[in-house]
Amino acid sequence: MRKVFIIFVLIVILHFSINTKKSEAQWEQCDGPRGGYLNVHALTIKGNSIFMGTDFDGVSLTTNYGASWTQTSLNYKTVWSLATSGNNIFAGTLDGGVYISTNNGISWTQTELNNYEIKSIATLGSNVYAGTGYGVFLSTNNGLNWTQTSLNNVSVHSLAVSGNNIFAGTGDSGVYLSTDNGTIWTQTSLNNRLVYSITANGNNIFAGTLYYGIYFSSNNGASWTQTALNNKTVRSLASSGNNIFAGTQDSGVYISTNNGAIWTQTVLNDKGVISLAVSGTNIFAGTDGYGTYLSTNNGTNWTQTAVNRHSVFSLASSGSFLFAGVDKYPAGYGGVHISTNNGRNWYQTVFNNENISAIAVSGNKIYAGTFNDPYPSFNCIYISTNNGSSWAQCALTLKNILSLTAFGNNVIAGTQFNGIYLSTNNGNTWTQTGLYNQSVASFATMGNYPDKSGQVIFAGTQDSGVYISTDNGASWTQTALNDKQIYSLAVNGNNIFAGTRFNGVYLSTNNGTAWTQTALNNLDVSSLSISGNNIFAVADNSPSGSSSVYLSTNNGANWSEKNQGFNNLRHLHIYELLIADNYIYAGTWNYSVWRRPLSEIIGIQNISTEIPSAYSLGQNYPNPFNARTKIKFEVQKLESRSQNSEVILKIFDVLGREVETLVNERLQAGTYETTFDGSGLNSGVYFYKIMTDGFNETKRMLLIK
Repeated sequence: MRKVFIIFVLIVILHFSINTKKSEAQWEQCDGPRGGYLNVHALTIKGNSIFMGTDFDGVSLTTNYGASWTQTSLNYKTVWSLATSGNNIFAGTLDGGVYISTNNGISWTQTELNNYEIKSIATLGSNVYAGTGYGVFLSTNNGLNWTQTSLNNVSVHSLAVSGNNIFAGTGDSGVYLSTDNGTIWTQTSLNNRLVYSITANGNNIFAGTLYYGIYFSSNNGASWTQTALNNKTVRSLASSGNNIFAGTQDSGVYISTNNGAIWTQTVLNDKGVISLAVSGTNIFAGTDGYGTYLSTNNGTNWTQTAVNRHSVFSLASSGSFLFAGVDKYPAGYGGVHISTNNGRNWYQTVFNNENISAIAVSGNKIYAGTFNDPYPSFNCIYISTNNGSSWAQCALTLKNILSLTAFGNNVIAGTQFNGIYLSTNNGNTWTQTGLYNQSVASFATMGNYPDKSGQVIFAGTQDSGVYISTDNGASWTQTALNDKQIYSLAVNGNNIFAGTRFNGVYLSTNNGTAWTQTALNNLDVSSLSISGNNIFAVADNSPSGSSSVYLSTNNGANWSEKNQGFNNLRHLHIYELLIADNYIYAGTWNYSVWRRPLSEIIGIQNISTEIPSAYSLGQNYPNPFNARTKIKFEVQKLESRSQNSEVILKIFDVLGREVETLVNERLQAGTYETTFDGSGLNSGVYFYKIMTDGFNETKRMLLIK
């Protein structure tokens, strides 16, 4: 009886011990490819946390001086301004007014000032000042309520606080001053300039203007003197001790140590710097297009922080080398990037000034195709035979390249509008094939037919479905899937999968003679990748509004969404998937490369096409076990939610402590099986619990070593 009571108590404990630990089973952003186009309009520092406000991607946070950035939950706005006060962080947005976070950006609340463009924010105690296109608004209770001040007829680009004085830099009438918390504003003698930026350093006030550089006042704006930096547009200002830093429109950061009498240009001298923040000797500079730079020695040296904002159009692997083809913006940051440590770090090759739309590997040869719409005259295919150390131009030019495949000495290129070109000598010469008037977005190779000497290749077109070639690409025949736009193709044995626009994934088991639509049947499928019996698909227009990764383990009869880790990203679009070295990689638009261990993402298997009538949790088998065991569970169809259900399956020890999360994702109705590996645990009793849509069940298992 006592034993039964103990087990009952443990189950009760487990009932209340959910969601205490974040699952590590998710997609994670790689450290690169570094670079990409990112406007940083605002920076603010709160302790060891630095926040940056960006175009379209909201607010991101770093706690390690920019070695990595994490996007906060305010992730879909253009943020013009940031400020901190105590535990509060204020974000001024382009079209949603002011947001506030009290927990370091974990969550944000829109304030009642919600329909203005907020160009600037400043705080003074519990007072918050917001500069808009219609003057200054004031909150005296940390953003809960707002009142428009008497400065109500000008555009306010900048705000600064010095003691009890508040300075406002305006769009066309210079600097205004309030000495009574914003009740009354007085125009200072600097009254005919557009003032982008203001900073206060003791009693000294500096104003950065359009075209006329920086003005200085030592008497609260009663008089102003133009400093030696007198012919620049100064977008940002910051001060620390005797140092004044100025971020200019097109020539980087300047520093003055004598109140502007002399200015020295730092080595960050070729970027537009639109925001600055200072903490001791650390200076952060937010740029126009190049992300955030950090100096740890008052501007003597600068390092670009982890700006992982490239758009990655193509991925390929060769041995231990991963290749990523990225966009060319900003100039000189694009081209082909390489990783030799499973995507943890990336470096740029000398091929750095093109949009790389397709990459293919054959032996020691890497081919890269470019895309410069609407300027195809700049396009061609490049080849490297030394893993990207150097590149040579192939003979095929003047075409936008959409897809590439290579085997032996053969290279096949799919172009925009001009069909397929074939080279049989490593790209030295090219012949246009009979498929000449199509846009060819994808290729997949099967191997040789028993009665054919050539490679079997499938080509997906954007106008007329899938074509097949059995003679190494010399000639092409249209398959029965002839009326769909094909974005992606993949082959697994005798199975050919085609990803379409609006119609999901199709399957053929007879070389394209007949096709069947799979259960993923109403989405845009931009990429397909296969590992064993696991088929991965990237689908747009998914329920999340962005790209989602789906997995099928039964040739498309069922699909499970595998988006854990992508959930906080708005407007996520995945161009391509790649499976290599036990990882699955995703090349994304504006978020560089992400990866996930293959063993983890396929740990849960859909093992039946039948729809269960009820939820259930099976007994693990074997039980007792050493050290791996399987757990089966069933997910019923929800009438109120016809597609997917959130399912959580966790392991606990006898004290109710969470050991591992096996499942934490949206699942279609079906029967599933997953494996628990207890090799790193001590022998003993463990419990596993399923939680979903009001259904909870716990079972006991025994690990014996």
